[in-house]
Amino acid sequence: MQFCYSGFIAERMNLRYFLTIGTLGSGIMVYMFGMAKYYNIHTMPYFLVVQLLGGIFQSAGWPGVVTVMGNWFGEKKTGFIFGVWNSHTSVGNILGTLIAGRFVENNWALSFMVLGLIMIVLAVIIFLFLVSEPTPLNDGAKTRSSDTDDQSEATGSNEAETEEKARVEQHPILSAGQTNDSQAIGFIQAIRIPGVAEFSLCLFFAKLVSYTFLYWLPLFIRYSTSFSPEDSANLSTLFDVGGILGGIFAGVISDYTGMQAFTCGAMLVYSVPMLYIYYLYGSTCVSVSIGLLLLTGALVNGPYALITTAVSAKLGLDPTLATNTRALSTVTAIIDGTGSMGAAAGPLFAGFVSDHLGWEYVFFMLMISDVFALCVSIIISQRWKKEASGGHMCNPRCAKLTL
Repeated sequence: MQFCYSGFIAERMNLRYFLTIGTLGSGIMVYMFGMAKYYNIHTMPYFLVVQLLGGIFQSAGWPGVVTVMGNWFGEKKTGFIFGVWNSHTSVGNILGTLIAGRFVENNWALSFMVLGLIMIVLAVIIFLFLVSEPTPLNDGAKTRSSDTDDQSEATGSNEAETEEKARVEQHPILSAGQTNDSQAIGFIQAIRIPGVAEFSLCLFFAKLVSYTFLYWLPLFIRYSTSFSPEDSANLSTLFDVGGILGGIFAGVISDYTGMQAFTCGAMLVYSVPMLYIYYLYGSTCVSVSIGLLLLTGALVNGPYALITTAVSAKLGLDPTLATNTRALSTVTAIIDGTGSMGAAAGPLFAGFVSDHLGWEYVFFMLMISDVFALCVSIIISQRWKKEASGGHMCNPRCAKLTL
């Protein structure tokens, strides 16, 4: 639920401050987790509080950064742009795994403390250099290009606009005709936007699969091969490399076809058998494992990347909002917050299933989750396709999201 509150706050707060606070707080909490070793803290309440506060701070990230990206890049060809940009999540997973794997056998505390320090440095960079929207730069260009005769009038108008924009942060992907008079929407209004609830449920299952791999793949590689923990962690990063390629591929296909739900569904169809193929043959040899990890990562993370970025951006621009156009942070928070519930549930269930039933049933669980995600994407496509063919679609953008 913290994601939903974060989106609500992000719509009403300067995004540079919002992201700085979230990144700084996350870094401090991660650092404190590692410091427990040096202070001989072994009490469960300490770790629960640190994890809880860390989750609260981390929830500031996604709603804020998606809104910033939306402000800068607008609505055209967002699939490819967001696909390339979303690769940062996989790059972060790769670097985090490599850094943690470097220290895990010698000093586990440094696995957290080094990453925490990196986040604190990044928070300072965000505070100093982030420009959350391009409008002030455009205003300056307009002022310089104004005619001499009406220069004073244009200057006065620009000053009024600048004061208004300084008072409240500019928010999602506004077109040229829109102003800051628009009001941010609430949770109930956002959840009623056509497609938000459905894509949230789809992301729940897609993210369940992705994050189960993220947390348990090194252990599975260690279990099924003779690799060391560090080598297992290094090999598991190829799953995220595949995720980068899959996210870009999904974005390109969705831009070309204009059908995000179809793109998600198609990749989910192929991901189901690929999961089981990896379970059967992933430990055959290193080259086979590399190829299967790349393919599995692409098919699993492609739909996840598309839903959390381009789809969220389009749903946040729903025309039924009328004048309340500041919805992108809230919509993104709802969708990604629901997905994060799946991200929390997947690794939890995987631990229980692997201990009591074995790794084969963990992969069965992941395959069933992808089937559920596929069913939801088909429901979305068919419902909106029916509305479009019936001529009474309430949301014109649904045509771009359907089959």
